[in-house]
Amino acid sequence: MLASPQERPLREDTVARLYQRWRQALTARDGVAGAHCIHELWMRGENGGTIDELLELLWKHATGAVPEWLPMRHFDWLPLAYEVAGRFAGRPRGRANIYLILLDYTDSPQGPFGVYVGMSRYTALQRFDQHKAGIRHSGSVLKRGLEVITGPVLHLQGLARAHAGVVEKQLAEALQVAGIKVKGGH
Repeated sequence: MLASPQERPLREDTVARLYQRWRQALTARDGVAGAHCIHELWMRGENGGTIDELLELLWKHATGAVPEWLPMRHFDWLPLAYEVAGRFAGRPRGRANIYLILLDYTDSPQGPFGVYVGMSRYTALQRFDQHKAGIRHSGSVLKRGLEVITGPVLHLQGLARAHAGVVEKQLAEALQVAGIKVKGGH
């Protein structure tokens, strides 16, 4: 079993070796191994069109095995989101979770993508579903929410509520300062 995406377990591999591993994972229908290959290529700045093609093939051939931390579409600032979120500590323990939701701004000059930063006692996917159903929703997620972005904030789960509130606000501010269009982070 490979490590978490934040650890980048394939960091030392050459690009050629990453593509070789990815082909092997596709053949074996190994969604986790394939996800790590794509993730490492993404972190190194591989072409977005190529990443989208690799994602499509992985989802097609290993649907049930692809980890939830791998996004379903390419957006340029994922490596930056990992870098910024990595500056925050996941201490003290509790039931609050920090989550990110990819927002669609393709109809806007601010586009094509932004991020919503939130905090909830629910899992990120449960909270996303609530937003989309209009339950205690943010208008930006209801209208523009595409998918949950789990990877950058895996270490920010199970926090004490007071600490999570501080992290949510500071993470939203830090992502915005880094140049990402941000909503939420109350």
